[in-house]
Amino acid sequence: MFVDEINVKLIAGKGGDGCTSFHHEKCMPNLGPDGANGGHGASIIFEVDKGLRTLVDLRYNKIIKGEKGENGKGSNRTGADAKDVIIKVPEGTTIIDLDTNLIVADLTKDKERITVAQGGRGGRGNKAFATHENPAPKTSEYGEPGQTRYIKCELKVLADVGLVGLPSVGKSTLLSMISASKPKIAAYHFTTFNPNLGVVNLKDGRSFIMADLPGLIEGASTGVGLGLKFLKHAMRTKVIAHVIDMGSFEGRNPIEDYEIINNEIKKYSDALANKPQVVIANKMDLPNFQENLKAFKAKYPDVTILPISALNNEGVNDAITALADILDKTENTPLYDETRYESHVMYKFENTKPFTITKLDDVWVVEGDEISKLFAMTKFTEDESIQRFSRKLHGMGVEDELLRLGAKKGDDIQIEDYIFQFKE
Repeated sequence: MFVDEINVKLIAGKGGDGCTSFHHEKCMPNLGPDGANGGHGASIIFEVDKGLRTLVDLRYNKIIKGEKGENGKGSNRTGADAKDVIIKVPEGTTIIDLDTNLIVADLTKDKERITVAQGGRGGRGNKAFATHENPAPKTSEYGEPGQTRYIKCELKVLADVGLVGLPSVGKSTLLSMISASKPKIAAYHFTTFNPNLGVVNLKDGRSFIMADLPGLIEGASTGVGLGLKFLKHAMRTKVIAHVIDMGSFEGRNPIEDYEIINNEIKKYSDALANKPQVVIANKMDLPNFQENLKAFKAKYPDVTILPISALNNEGVNDAITALADILDKTENTPLYDETRYESHVMYKFENTKPFTITKLDDVWVVEGDEISKLFAMTKFTEDESIQRFSRKLHGMGVEDELLRLGAKKGDDIQIEDYIFQFKE
């Protein structure tokens, strides 16, 4: 089964909890804190495996979870880190964040990898909080929650040359003649339902990858037929080879066929329309070939035309040599605009509050990623942890902002699912 697009939920592992513990020896209690940190939670990492051709494995694994880090223990025994989850994907896989629509990564090289969901760090044990002022702290942290992300994995096959054209013009036959690929071939519309890849080896030692892409019909740019499925894969190719039935088999008009395909390409993407394109004029063994070729050249004198008969293997070697020459002169172009990529650089804005406060009925609701993380890592069963939580909120400016907005002593303050009373 060929699967080229799938949505997945990622839940990275939570960090292990820190430990509150004190060293004891016989007749010598409370020799100091020895509670260790928890281990880091499992991150979820995507890695390219050149042996894969489809995203079918993710079809049955739409929620991927990382393991929790081990809790810290007394006697300074740090919890073990959880083992990261490695997800193998084919070359040409793009990972898109569904919440932001930004590209997390475009994976095109074997063994290339990226961390897509970061595991939570381990919570600190009480030894980490020891200071000169408080040498025996009775506070530690829960592990940090792992990152949760909703992503789309989109496969666009990697090929140097993409064969395009209306159904049954001979694309699959051509690919079968010049490579080891064995596509299904038959004389009916939509002969090809999924991309077929073949490696083309020339006698001079050069080689390139050719893809027979799903057949197009009018309206493909709006999703008619296989439409967008084809056009998506064509975006990665360096050169477009437009196969046309120049012999007018089944009464085709080669000029109209050429214009239908190119109109759909232009509607879909300017970048795709601007790729180098050649016409492979197929079925030169048919009687109407020369007359149609003459008419085509008259209307499109600047188009590079490579006449062949894929069925009889005539002109094929000259055509693939010409394609190799064009590839030698063609540079790779970026698949995506830089503005679509997710930034992996962390910026700190001094004047930006890490929270928002809204009033719903009679409750002040405090929200924000840093607030949520602080709340999740605070052990409210420990008095010192509660005091630390309060100090952190004060340091973030939460109390000052509540007062500015009109909060009064005794008002209800909601953080996550818990209600606190405001104390000035």
